[in-house]
Amino acid sequence: MFPPVETPYLVPFDGSYEIAKAPTGPPEGAPGGSEINKRRRELTGELKGLQRRLYAQDKVSVLLVFQALDAAGKDGTIRAVMSGVDPAGFQVFSFKAPSKQELDHDFLWRTAKSLPERGRIGIFNRSYYEEVLVVRVHPEYLGGQKLPWPIDLATIWEERFESIRDHELHLARSGTVVLKFFLNVSKQEQAKRFLSRLENQHKRWKFSPGDVAEREHWDAYHHAFEEALRATSRPWAPWYSIPADDKPYMRYCVAKTVVDTLEALDLAYPEVADLTDEEIERYREMLES
Repeated sequence: MFPPVETPYLVPFDGSYEIAKAPTGPPEGAPGGSEINKRRRELTGELKGLQRRLYAQDKVSVLLVFQALDAAGKDGTIRAVMSGVDPAGFQVFSFKAPSKQELDHDFLWRTAKSLPERGRIGIFNRSYYEEVLVVRVHPEYLGGQKLPWPIDLATIWEERFESIRDHELHLARSGTVVLKFFLNVSKQEQAKRFLSRLENQHKRWKFSPGDVAEREHWDAYHHAFEEALRATSRPWAPWYSIPADDKPYMRYCVAKTVVDTLEALDLAYPEVADLTDEEIERYREMLES
């Protein structure tokens, strides 16, 4: 399995993560503005070459999982980090409320069938973690999941954490590099972004009254995120708690983590047999005839 990249935002594997102590903004002295955007674009250029080698090698797949509260910037981060990367080499899947068909399966089924093939990067915009985040905050949703046994709220979340850990360990053993990003936005910044959507007619289509209603559950969501990250950040599937109040810095941090991880994989184009001068000439004649 592949060792995780060490960054200041790597969530510890010992269950000691505290969301209240996790930063939502850049550290003092961090570059900003055009400089951080320039660095992120440079990383995106590096990612383009790494993705080509990943695709050509065709042995390893990469899964990027994005989770966050509303307005943290998941969509924009995915666009910025993957801009310029060959679209044939990655896939993005967004998971919202489960369909009737999906509810007829276990909670991992709908994401498992969308996992990336070898040589590709798969991106989950929300994921199976919704089952221990949104559903934990709204346990009434469990009533529609057709669970075969009586629901015990004292044990079901740890049972699901165990299933997730086993699932991700299986993926890692099978050659999938799993990176998980929690985009950690502050309550004040989220409110500013909602107001921007409300007041800007070109952004108003993004505004949903339901998003404002969910702010009433802010503490419950933070508790659910903290528990999920504590229980499932492991060396084979690390979580990174990325400050999300400054979008350019957030996108840079995600891009840097992805690039550093891929560089550590020692990706290379497949070796091919050298052609002799005579063979090259013969093939040239055949193609030009």
